[in-house]
Amino acid sequence: MTPYNEAEVLELIREESTQRKGFEMIVAEYGEQLYWQIRRMVLSHEDANDLLQNTFVKAWTNIDYFRAEAKLSTWLYRIALNECLTFLNRQRTAGTVAIDDPEAGMVNRLESDPYYSGDRVQTLLQKALAQLPEKQRMVFNLRYYREMKYEDMSEIFGTSVGALKASYHHAVKKIEKFLREAD
Repeated sequence: MTPYNEAEVLELIREESTQRKGFEMIVAEYGEQLYWQIRRMVLSHEDANDLLQNTFVKAWTNIDYFRAEAKLSTWLYRIALNECLTFLNRQRTAGTVAIDDPEAGMVNRLESDPYYSGDRVQTLLQKALAQLPEKQRMVFNLRYYREMKYEDMSEIFGTSVGALKASYHHAVKKIEKFLREAD
């Protein structure tokens, strides 16, 4: 299998006759990393799969509008994160998570997920992450798990590098405090 080359893929998606092939390459390249980013936000395997599918459906239906001003991965992450935010907001307003303790509902779903196999430490980290505001959780996940550069995150979130660094710093401090208190 040939290595992924974004320039070649962009050429493929610009031509109607090769667009499907190019998009299949995009799905193969980014599917797993987007899945895990989404999963870290919504915690549930089924929800993450649904949101990943929604992400790729939106990307496919809007592929003709992609102008390549940003990297393809940036565009896909922005779609995925927007899907996550929409999903989480919809859950909150529909009352499927407790208004007084939405984090507990997320953690309960995680612990009851048959696909979750985390140990005590991983479960504690997930509980700590569930306590974070959504933007801080997203920034932490991208930086900690994906080791994404702040400049790339800046394109995804449309905010300054300094603001992202502050969000990450605050997230780390809150996680550390949560873990200290959990012992």
